[in-house]
Amino acid sequence: MSARPTPWQSYRQVAARTAPPGQLVLMLFEGAIRFLEQAKLGFASDDPLEFNLTISNNVIRAQDIINELNLSLNMQEGGAFATNQRRLYHYLDWRLQESNHHKTQAGIDETIGHLTILRDAWAEMLRTFNPHGAASEHQPAFAGASA
Repeated sequence: MSARPTPWQSYRQVAARTAPPGQLVLMLFEGAIRFLEQAKLGFASDDPLEFNLTISNNVIRAQDIINELNLSLNMQEGGAFATNQRRLYHYLDWRLQESNHHKTQAGIDETIGHLTILRDAWAEMLRTFNPHGAASEHQPAFAGASA
């Protein structure tokens, strides 16, 4: 028997299923940052098991999100932007892999910095592209998510 989702979990699931592609990308950036912030909490743990599990599980979740962002790039229409994003996502995945393997915080901090810049730029693009907040039929070709 599976546990019932909390109201917050149900809300997040519905929000993710009904969000337009541009908003989904923003949610992915926010999720990756949130998991990496959780991973950083593991460095404060005195319990070796909690230390390792907190860091590892949350870094892997962030890597999964980064890989999803990478796979969703529209390489045909995205041109140089999509190519550069793909390179950045590969680099961030590598930095997180190194941080997770060696249990060091530097790659996590660096990745949070890059993802925060991307998230903020993406949020600004969404506001500029659609200032009224309504779902738009037209998303930029380089959106990171294939429509």
